[in-house]
Amino acid sequence: MTRRSAMCQLGWSKCSFLLCLAMSAAVFLVIHLTKMTPSEPSTPTPSCRPFSAQCRAFLPVERTEWHRRDCQIESYVSDSKLQCSDLMRELHFITRPLSQEEEEYSLAFILTVHKELELLVRLLRAIYAPQNVYCIHVDAKAPQEYRAAVQNLAGCFENVFLSNRSETITYGGFSRLKADLNCMTDLVASKVDWKKVINLCGQDFPLWSNLELVRNLQSKEWRDKNMTPGIKQPAHIRIRTKFRYEEIVGSHVALIGAGAEKDAPPHNLEIYFGTAYYALTRAFVNFVLESPEARDLLEWSRDTYSPDEHYWVTLNHIKEAPGNNIRGRWEGSVRAIKWAEHEGTLHDGCHGRYVRSICIYGMKDLPWLIRSNAMFANKFESQFLPEALDCLEQWHRNKVLGNARVPIELSWLLATQ
Repeated sequence: MTRRSAMCQLGWSKCSFLLCLAMSAAVFLVIHLTKMTPSEPSTPTPSCRPFSAQCRAFLPVERTEWHRRDCQIESYVSDSKLQCSDLMRELHFITRPLSQEEEEYSLAFILTVHKELELLVRLLRAIYAPQNVYCIHVDAKAPQEYRAAVQNLAGCFENVFLSNRSETITYGGFSRLKADLNCMTDLVASKVDWKKVINLCGQDFPLWSNLELVRNLQSKEWRDKNMTPGIKQPAHIRIRTKFRYEEIVGSHVALIGAGAEKDAPPHNLEIYFGTAYYALTRAFVNFVLESPEARDLLEWSRDTYSPDEHYWVTLNHIKEAPGNNIRGRWEGSVRAIKWAEHEGTLHDGCHGRYVRSICIYGMKDLPWLIRSNAMFANKFESQFLPEALDCLEQWHRNKVLGNARVPIELSWLLATQ
């Protein structure tokens, strides 16, 4: 099924400049770190998977040998007896705001997960900052051992928690939308004065640093706006909301009977189609949870197909909605995704493999991801071509620390020279 890219592409020259800038910051980081006096052993763990030879082009000094330091992520998180201070240090979480600019603009994150514990830890580590707040929705059908490990991880942070209510999520079902709403309900009760909320899944990974997110979300273009890329519902997509669907919980979504047609949308709303991912203002979240328009649209969407791909963008085109973007289309660089049907047009092909028409990235996909100028990339797997995420993770951490306005602690380093 044809989809439009939800990314806002920069020109090649601007992307090259941004990549150059990030690499320059990383080189500065290397020079700074070589002057530091180690306060803990920095020798690599022998069992660590080495960086791919192709990764050298993404690291600050190509001729320098880099060694990964964390190779036992799942064992740390699963160990209920491990002290939280040890867990945060051994897993290299950044425990201080890296700039005043970031400290004064808190973000909220919704993470929807059901598997891949290692990927969740690496994602949370990459986006974690003590001034932010994080709601993790664990699928109700996830194994108890997985939930316990996630709870153990969240318990080490005052600003990380599991959602109070868990859904059994079905691909393309209403349950996926409900999972986000459950977290939103919890987040509005948080003591953290967050400004915008971003939703993620467990196989995402950031391409931007927290500082870059903050600067973009409070820029003139987006300061008071919601980011919900999408357009008026195309004709070939209308089948999703024209007919009624039934969610077979935890399995699939099926068309009811021979095609039972739905009533018109409430409040004469025009239905839009877009990405399920967003960056929303806090006022808009309150509108979603409290307004009759949002509640009625939610109920109407209960028997539609993949309602998370029309719900947010439709509400964002209501003039009464705070931060609305009525004239918005695909603006907003939310996610870099390689769809199979876009191969040869919007991207150069998948160098990993396609799963449900979405590319699981390999090493050769990294240059495209970095050039995309998207906030996050989707998606990765821990057991399939893991060197791609190893490399991107180190590239990202170098950029994050290279822009820090505070002294860098050794425990924040993911790799040593």
